[in-house]
Amino acid sequence: MTSAQLRSRPATNPGQLADLAAAHAVFGCLLRELAPPNGTPSVVDGTARLLLRHLDVALRCEVGRASPLGAHRYTGPVQRMTDGGRWEDLDADGLAALVATELTTGTGLVNDEFVEQVRASRDTVARLLADRPAEDPSPTGEPAIDAYVDSEQSLVFGHPHHPTPKWRSGDPGSWRAYAPELRTAFRLHWLAVPDDLIADAGPFDPLVSALDPPRPPAGHRVLPVHPWQLSLIPPTHPRLRVLGAAGVPVRPTASVRTLYAPEADLFVKASLHVRITNCLRKNARYELTGAVALTDLLARVPMPDGVGLLAEPAYRTVDVPGPDEAYGTILRSGLRPHLRPGDTPVLAAALAAAPLITPDPVAWWRAYVGLLVPAVLGSWLSHGVVHEAHLQNVVVVLDRDRRPVRMLLRDLEGVKLDADRWSAWPDGVPAQVRYGPGAAYRRVVYCLFVNHLGGISGALADALPGIERRLWQELRAVVEAVAADLGEPPELRALLRGEPLLAKANLLVRWRRDADRAAPFVSVPNPMGGPR
Repeated sequence: MTSAQLRSRPATNPGQLADLAAAHAVFGCLLRELAPPNGTPSVVDGTARLLLRHLDVALRCEVGRASPLGAHRYTGPVQRMTDGGRWEDLDADGLAALVATELTTGTGLVNDEFVEQVRASRDTVARLLADRPAEDPSPTGEPAIDAYVDSEQSLVFGHPHHPTPKWRSGDPGSWRAYAPELRTAFRLHWLAVPDDLIADAGPFDPLVSALDPPRPPAGHRVLPVHPWQLSLIPPTHPRLRVLGAAGVPVRPTASVRTLYAPEADLFVKASLHVRITNCLRKNARYELTGAVALTDLLARVPMPDGVGLLAEPAYRTVDVPGPDEAYGTILRSGLRPHLRPGDTPVLAAALAAAPLITPDPVAWWRAYVGLLVPAVLGSWLSHGVVHEAHLQNVVVVLDRDRRPVRMLLRDLEGVKLDADRWSAWPDGVPAQVRYGPGAAYRRVVYCLFVNHLGGISGALADALPGIERRLWQELRAVVEAVAADLGEPPELRALLRGEPLLAKANLLVRWRRDADRAAPFVSVPNPMGGPR
């Protein structure tokens, strides 16, 4: 059973479905990150096999759809070969325990969190399957916006190549009210901050007024805070005043901490001292200043027709050291200026999460990659701007016929500048917004080709088996055209010759407990390579 098939079936047994999805995710990580690159096919006769070399334990799982990228869809249980020479089923707990022993031996590192995090992620999915409302209880009545909110809140299973895609720190009782997958809506909480304790930039007050904030006392300004954050880190500074919940309803998006206010058409990216998958989701000061500086810089970087940016023009925080630095907030521009009558915005990750049915998948794919690929590659190779265009960072605008007509890039936290392509560092941009040699290439190749286009091509192939190689050859033609327009840069010629693509090793970075920026990368097959 694939993750896509799991989504289409009634969750009659949420625990079993969640366990199967968790085992598939861990197995997929193993196949991508630990299987030796010795040329042996990973899928033979419809079954993927690998060997845990330090334990000398063979694993296998049936493949519902084999992917030329190695991003297979799995079906049925993961199994191990017993000492007696027979195959036995493994649940997610059993598989995680084997993986922990293998990685402890292979890396020399001990991670006493890993097995529990796999289990907790699995249990979160089971709760979400059991408790997710069948319909949105808080629709706006505006079909396009409701469809967008639904896409953000639909990702019950999470990243298919992450060992703990739905792990989040804290007791489930603390996060249920804020879980996007449970179709939640709530009001922001607000602080009144004295004028002399404010650090901000950009038109914060004019923008935040659309959220209908409470009126602050004289000499104070308002600061919206995620209610979960306020429960985790209450203000300690005696001059901060808690104004409570107020304003228009907000909807948590796929990132959990970024909230969309449909009435205001405004996003609020709040700090949240919660570990979700790999990272503590807080806004560091350089991320606040960098958002506004990059918004100004990117306004001067041309983008192709049909591609836009959700800008982050303002931030505000409390300018004191210690826990009160926990309330840094970024405001992000909304969707409506990018929409025309009949358009529907959809998170790209939602398109990749289920079979993608369209009357002419090749024409649909050409339109999709024709918008996204030249924009991302051109920004990087011509202007030194690296967009992390993975599936959760792109909103796809579909027309009345469900064809892609615009792409909206978002989340300036992931935008970096390729230092090799800037002769002088731009004023006001923090030094942390910098990629050194090789980092820009790795991030573009992974986010654009492996994560994003690998996911979308897989969803099209789930609906029409056998089409995936054709899609990658169509993509090759687009990359060839971009390479010609940009003067045949060596980075693109290498990909067209067949140099392997790169994937972020989510299992290894989770095992090592490293920051995301220190994640290792592994090679994966390049379906674009070689002659057409």
